[in-house]
Amino acid sequence: MAAAVIETCHVACCANRTPNVVSWGRGGTIAYGTCNSVALYDPEERRVVALLNGHTSRVNAVQWVHREDSAPEGHLVSGGSDNRLILWEAQQDGKSVECKGHTGPVCAADAIYVEDSKILVASSASDSTVKLWLCCDAKQVPILACGGDDSRVHLYVQADGQLQRAMSLQGHEDWVRGVEWASTGGELLLASCSQDSLIRVWRLCAKSGTDTHLFFLGFICVLSTDKSSVYAVSLETVLAGHENWVYGVHWQPPLYQGGELQQRLCLLSASMDKTMILWAPEEGSGVWIEKVRVGEVGGNTLGFYGCQMSADGSMILAHAFHGALHLWCKDLDKEVRWRPGVVISGHFNAVQDLSWDPEGEFILSVGSDQTTRLFTPWRTQESKKVTWHEISRPQIHGYDMQCLAMIGRFQFVSGADEKVLRVFQAPRNFVENFANISGTSKETLLTSCDSADLPEGASTPALGLSNKAVFQGKIKKLHLLMTPGYVGSNQPPPEDHLLQNTLWPEVQKLYGHGFEMFCLASDSSRTVVASACKASKAEHAAVLLWSTTTWRQLQVLPCHTLTVTQMAFSPDAQLLLAVSRDRTWSLWRRNLPTPEKPLFSLYAHTEKDTAIHSRIIWSCDWSPDGKFFVTSSRDKKVIVWGPCSLDSGDPVLPPEIKPCSSILDVGDSATAIAFCPVLCSNDRFVYLLAVGLECGRIRLYRWSPGSEPAGDDWSCCGETDTSQSHTLAVKRLRWRPKTGRAGRGNGKKDGQGDGESEIEEESSWVQLASASADHSVKIFNINKRAL
Repeated sequence: MAAAVIETCHVACCANRTPNVVSWGRGGTIAYGTCNSVALYDPEERRVVALLNGHTSRVNAVQWVHREDSAPEGHLVSGGSDNRLILWEAQQDGKSVECKGHTGPVCAADAIYVEDSKILVASSASDSTVKLWLCCDAKQVPILACGGDDSRVHLYVQADGQLQRAMSLQGHEDWVRGVEWASTGGELLLASCSQDSLIRVWRLCAKSGTDTHLFFLGFICVLSTDKSSVYAVSLETVLAGHENWVYGVHWQPPLYQGGELQQRLCLLSASMDKTMILWAPEEGSGVWIEKVRVGEVGGNTLGFYGCQMSADGSMILAHAFHGALHLWCKDLDKEVRWRPGVVISGHFNAVQDLSWDPEGEFILSVGSDQTTRLFTPWRTQESKKVTWHEISRPQIHGYDMQCLAMIGRFQFVSGADEKVLRVFQAPRNFVENFANISGTSKETLLTSCDSADLPEGASTPALGLSNKAVFQGKIKKLHLLMTPGYVGSNQPPPEDHLLQNTLWPEVQKLYGHGFEMFCLASDSSRTVVASACKASKAEHAAVLLWSTTTWRQLQVLPCHTLTVTQMAFSPDAQLLLAVSRDRTWSLWRRNLPTPEKPLFSLYAHTEKDTAIHSRIIWSCDWSPDGKFFVTSSRDKKVIVWGPCSLDSGDPVLPPEIKPCSSILDVGDSATAIAFCPVLCSNDRFVYLLAVGLECGRIRLYRWSPGSEPAGDDWSCCGETDTSQSHTLAVKRLRWRPKTGRAGRGNGKKDGQGDGESEIEEESSWVQLASASADHSVKIFNINKRAL
């Protein structure tokens, strides 16, 4: 796929919920496992710069292959639940080598460079084995430290081509969760952490007369020595400070100046008590003490799975039980202190649905991680670069989220694995701060959402699911305002702030469905919301209509016999389309408002015996002019329905609706589809469609109605490449409702000129957002001129 056609604008994804899955390279790039991929994140640019796709199941371990000096790494190793161990060349577009041999999920991995640029890899798996790969000659003897569920640290050395246990270090009283090596000149230090909440530091030194050269720091240490060398191990210190399981330890990376190693003995630890601690020996006495503690104790979330430190020691990172990355930066302005930093965020389970706001300035998404998240572009004042960030988490729920629908800019309805629909309204502090971010008049936004009744924020009571509104006067007690220095200032909010201070108040609950919610849709006038739930009988498969002014149920639309999988209102709000697991679609037409007639009546539908689709219809959408609608199915077919000619120019479809396109076979289950709101060509009707597949790929098609001969009406004009594609099914596709790229259409060009050149440039771009079962939300920039 040509880069000029589809560009990846943003990837929102978090780390997998497992230890050993994050590694910070000395070149500055953070590598972490996210679902089945390895993400490469640049903390300076604040964006994912690449995705490495090769695993077919969850990535459990990621580690950069460290060099002898402080040069940036060129390789990394990853292990997954697919029993695979993959060695990646990070600079070669994801070129990889797979190591096969484990019969269970790989849970830990590490690697080092040895002589002649060979790479030695070690891995452990749930098949109860530890394997070494690409081992070099016998003069170099690797020492391998492994923590076990027997509360011991086992040291292995290579002898006669096999790893043999040389020693077991006792002292911990529970499972050992992490080990890491460090070098101190001619000696080694080994840090181990355990579920007993303690950290132990062991010193390994060669006895006199042994010629030893150490050239690696990490999980494995290679010694240039002969097999007869003798080493002594002693306990250096026991570090007690955490109040829960300690899952990760990490030594500060070595610093090389002029080719010489400058020793910086500093140990970072991360615990389930939601804190990280920096430990270091005190000058003079050498006693190990706590230097810095960051994080929070308390709250309703679990703690940290692991920790990492930047090469220069100025930033520390933890990844949490719920997948989030937490960053702290050293502030040297007045005195040394650590402040929360901005880092990437995203869902930690399947993303089920998403929607742009009506003005195309932000995205709302819901997922099976029981959260609703809001992402928006952020333009820095210094560099003028645009990066996307999560600035609000309106809903943190107790059920897996399944669907949402926007009703205005600052109000939405969401549905979850419960029988209730919930309506949320943005609080005043969000509207004011969003005005600052987007450069919009604060008064204009507040007027559009009736600011007189807006609460200042929201809170969730203990053991509750409803976000309660908080009004002026109670804010200081609950600490709900977005504080200066985060949103509304020059920095997006960090993870801790998103968790605690960015909820939206719940304003309504809607009851009426008998089973878990499945899909939602709202009309363009924002006056009607349609909802559907999971169903195995016709009585539960009915679509319910709701008024957005009174929030009363308006009508029940019975037609289908199984779950309605997706719905869409026509652009003029006069027609409602529904597709179902029963392989049929139904079309409902709005009636003139009279007491005698219902609001909507059945206008057309397909029957099981006459339906063209032979499997579940997953998705549907309307053309931007309302003349056609499209359906996509598990049977790999995409079909456009509507009038057979365009002569009448009437956007209202005739009673007898038939396919007006040839049947497009996309080669895989078509799980999502969306019409671009902008036509491809101004001089004739050429529509642009995005099709999401179960394999994770997204394809762009041009459709020309009335083309002859049959079959020439479709042409593929773009496709995501391997690194851009999702690794699991695409759940939802949504085009930005207007041309241009969000965050760039401000009428100015980096503060220069009158903005005409930028406006002209932006008119050639459209943006597409996708949600996937691989936990990610992606935004693509698509150049219409290159189609």
